[in-house]
Amino acid sequence: MAIQKKAQQGFTLIELMIVIAIVGILAAIALPAYQDYIVRSKMSEPLAALAEAKTTVAEYVAANGGFPNAGTAFGINTTARSAQSETLEQVLVTESPTQGNPVYVTAVVDACTWNGTTCGTGTATSTAEFSLSGSTNSDGTMTWECIPGGGSGTAVETKYLPANCRG
Repeated sequence: MAIQKKAQQGFTLIELMIVIAIVGILAAIALPAYQDYIVRSKMSEPLAALAEAKTTVAEYVAANGGFPNAGTAFGINTTARSAQSETLEQVLVTESPTQGNPVYVTAVVDACTWNGTTCGTGTATSTAEFSLSGSTNSDGTMTWECIPGGGSGTAVETKYLPANCRG
């Protein structure tokens, strides 16, 4: 009975290098998509603040039959929020909305959310905006439209906007 020594099996250096190259290519494709996904998830906070403000405006219009003399009369918190939020800096409301003209509820966001700089509470060096524009209808209801930019600031890049604002 002859015992044959079996050669040890394993991966060659070429096979390992090919696997590493494939993993590197997949990572290079996935990383930017993941980073964009993270920024879009951070943008849900400003959208939630705008949804809250939108509801407040709609309730005011339904209860009073029109817009107030000043945007601050809606009762929306427009003070700076940068101390509590890494993304949302402030919510702004049109100063003097009038019947027939839309009211704008704008989220001012910290642009460091997506430009690669380190974000921290209260340290916004540049900001960007997106708005909800609300118009009254003849039946007393309101119609809302998302606008990528705001009144005076830079518009949030379309790819970072919530899905209902990209269309």
